[in-house]
Amino acid sequence: MLEMIAGGEQAWRERPFVSLSCCFVVPPMRFAEDACRVLEVCVERGMPILLLAAGQAGATSPASLAGAVVQEVAEVLGGFVYVNLLKPGHPAIFGTWPFVSDLRTGAMSGGSGEQAVLMAACGQMGRFYGLPTGIAAGMADAKLPDAQSGYEKSYTNVLAGHSGANLIYEAAGMQASLLGCCLESYVIDNDMLGAINRTIRGIEVDDTSLSVDTIRDVCIGGPNHFLGHDQTMALMQRDYVYPEVGDRLSPKEWNEKGRPDLLETARARVAEILSGPRPTHLSAEMDQAIRARFPVRLNAQASGEEAA
Repeated sequence: MLEMIAGGEQAWRERPFVSLSCCFVVPPMRFAEDACRVLEVCVERGMPILLLAAGQAGATSPASLAGAVVQEVAEVLGGFVYVNLLKPGHPAIFGTWPFVSDLRTGAMSGGSGEQAVLMAACGQMGRFYGLPTGIAAGMADAKLPDAQSGYEKSYTNVLAGHSGANLIYEAAGMQASLLGCCLESYVIDNDMLGAINRTIRGIEVDDTSLSVDTIRDVCIGGPNHFLGHDQTMALMQRDYVYPEVGDRLSPKEWNEKGRPDLLETARARVAEILSGPRPTHLSAEMDQAIRARFPVRLNAQASGEEAA
């Protein structure tokens, strides 16, 4: 199917646009036979592989956080050997995903501080080895997009982003430690991730950004403020990120506008998105060709209207 969409096998192999997330390990330290068969087929057909090892600290990996990282790194490096024995140089992603158990109950805790530092450590290990690295963050324990969800997603995503990992999976929309997904959370989390990416970008320091000439203009020959200055206008969109649904009104303006609630604002945005036209990544002809060849069970979409 992917080769059809790409325009042929060679076009797919030259630019594969889908990767396989492969849980090739049954932790601790055993290969998963069925998953490895899938991995072998995908390597043969040119699909990049996320080598995903996901031991759960205190259950299927050591309760020691350092020990959990050691085990996942060992398992994924074993996966790299496996892939390179099949096809030397085949693209693969360093997918060390140690998870955390709440040791009082055994339940997964995707939004814990321990989860945050575990994934960040794995991101740093990927940088140490110089490997393309994908880790997971944003997997809140909270069941709803509430205050708990916000703080759990924020610190797990911040640490993951600053660890230097190339890809952050599960970063938006996830609730209940991956047992749930929320459309409103996608909208809210989009604001959060924009701000986090801004922190990763950091502050540029050069002769222009130090603004000595700008300060001179304003203080000596200017209006004694920077509003409307050429530098301010030039940097307004480049250096500053603005939330789409987050509220920055003054308390007075917020009260006058009916005290807008973030979740209600997100619900309205979700409804607006879902009522609009759906993107058409495939032509109608390609969609029909795929359905003629494969038993696709999902309804087709034409101009936003469902068709059988």
